[in-house]
Amino acid sequence: MRILFVEDDRVLGQAVRDHILAEGHSVDWIKRIDEARLALDTVAYELILLDLGLPDGRGLDLLSELRKAGNSVPVIIATAQDQIEMRIEGLNSGADDYLVKPFDLFELSARLAAVARRSAAIPLPSIQIGAIAIDLGRKTVLRSDKALQLTAREWAVLEKLVRHQGAIVAKSDIEDSLYEFGAEIESNAVEVYVSRLRKKLGAEFVRTVRGIGYQIGAPA
Repeated sequence: MRILFVEDDRVLGQAVRDHILAEGHSVDWIKRIDEARLALDTVAYELILLDLGLPDGRGLDLLSELRKAGNSVPVIIATAQDQIEMRIEGLNSGADDYLVKPFDLFELSARLAAVARRSAAIPLPSIQIGAIAIDLGRKTVLRSDKALQLTAREWAVLEKLVRHQGAIVAKSDIEDSLYEFGAEIESNAVEVYVSRLRKKLGAEFVRTVRGIGYQIGAPA
């Protein structure tokens, strides 16, 4: 998924950004509220990881703006402010979760997955399509009960398709899940990852809808 990460601490920001990328997501790391507003005007993010104390204002003000505008994108607050009053204010302002610094990066992964799962079109963390069993929560894929190994990018493409099971997902939407701002996108990157998925999951698992995009779980 595509994540907006708003954090001005460069050391922490780099560590979190690298971890999220290694998990197979794309992430735009923004250090100011005004830059975050511009990013939100440009990209439809699937989740926001938001610090509260930023150089040009409060993260809670940005969160309140989003909710007043009817934007329901999931938001996890990540801050060193651990007072109970701040937690209550953050949750009452529309946050979906609250993470206190310093935090373990693997706890962050679990919270990202949990919040994304609650807001996804698919309510359950796992699905079965023929011989293929996919568990989004545990990030596991089985084919005829045999575990398959996917790269981070392959998983990112698969997760995007699974979260829109039965719908046609445009190539550009898949690219948005793979690449952050400034990344160089190879013209055939999506085709390459889809081809790799087909080799591992079966040639018919991912269907190409010519001129539109890709689809899994389509009616036979």
